[in-house]
Amino acid sequence: MDPHKRSATIEVMTGDETIVGTGRFGTDKAGFAAMTDYVNVLRPRVEDRVWAVEGCNGIGHHIAMRLLAAGERVVDVPPKLSARTRVFATGQGRKTDATDAHSVALVGTRMAGLRPVVADEQLAVLRILVDRRRSLGDEHTRKTSQLHQLLLELIPGGAKKDLSAAQAKALLAKVRPRDVVGKTRRRVAAELIADLERIYARKKAANKELTELVKATGTTLLDLHGIGPSGAARLLVEVGDITRFPDRDHFASWNGTAPIDASSGDQVRHRLSRAGNRQINRVVHIMATVQLRNVTEGRAYYDRRKADGKTSMESMRALKRRLSNIVYKTMLDETG
Repeated sequence: MDPHKRSATIEVMTGDETIVGTGRFGTDKAGFAAMTDYVNVLRPRVEDRVWAVEGCNGIGHHIAMRLLAAGERVVDVPPKLSARTRVFATGQGRKTDATDAHSVALVGTRMAGLRPVVADEQLAVLRILVDRRRSLGDEHTRKTSQLHQLLLELIPGGAKKDLSAAQAKALLAKVRPRDVVGKTRRRVAAELIADLERIYARKKAANKELTELVKATGTTLLDLHGIGPSGAARLLVEVGDITRFPDRDHFASWNGTAPIDASSGDQVRHRLSRAGNRQINRVVHIMATVQLRNVTEGRAYYDRRKADGKTSMESMRALKRRLSNIVYKTMLDETG
C-alpha cells in the first residue's frame, strides 16, 4: 500500500510476484470497507495475507492502525527502501501512486525482517506525547529566536544567548522607547515572553508525564548519561522490538551512526552518513553532546580519539557510534 491522507493505492501480489489486483480507495469509512472487501475476494483468509504499508511511523500510521483493529497483519516498509526498489524495478525514479504501491509490494514480498506493526497502547500514548514535546521544543526555539531579534533592536548588543523568560522580562522592564516603532517592538517582545512562559510550563508538565510513562515501561534507558525522558520515549517508540536488528552494526546503520566507507586506493577514510532514522540519530547526538560537557566515559573516549590524530568531527562520529552500541545493548538486555 502507498498510503496518503485521503487515499490509499494498493497492489495485491502473490509470493512469486504475480500481480493479481490493484486499486485506489478512499480512507474514509466507505473507502476502507471497499478496499478490505476487494482484498477479501482475492484472498478470503486473513491468515493468507500480509499488508505491507509504507511509512507506518508517518503518513501510513493511521491506516495501519485501522488494519490492525480489523484483525489484519501489517508490516512496515521504510520509504527509503521502497524508493530504492522503485528505481531498480523501473530503471528510473518516476513516482506515481501505482509505481509506489508496486515497489512497496516488491519489498514486502522479497524482504525478510520487516518490522511487524503492533497495536501497543502504551507505545501509542508515548508517541503522541513525545511528538507533542518535540513540537513544544521547536516552538520554544522559534519564539526565542524572534525575541532575540527584537531585543537586538531595543538593546545595544542584544541579550545573551541562553536567555530565560524571566531574564528577558527583567531586561525589557528597563527599556522605555519613545518612538512608535520602538514601542511596537517592546509590546511584541512582551507578548513573546508571555508565550515562552506558557511554553515552558507545558514543557515542564510534558517532561514530568513522559518521565512517569517511560519509567512505567521498566526501561533502564534513563540511566544512560545524556538520555532524558524525550530521548528514551523516542527510542522506545521508533525502535519497537530491538531484536529485529541482528546485531549492533545493523542498529547503527539503521540510525545513521555507522560511518560510510569512502576509501579509495591506499587512502582509507570514512564519511558521515546522512541516511538512517534521523530522529534516533538526533537522540544519540544529544546524548553525545551532553557527555562531552561532563566528565564521563564518553568524554574520555572522545579525548582518546583526538589523541590518536582524529579530527573533532571524526571523534564525534566515533563517539556516536559507540553510544549507539551502548543503547543497543541496553535495550537488548531488557528483552532477556
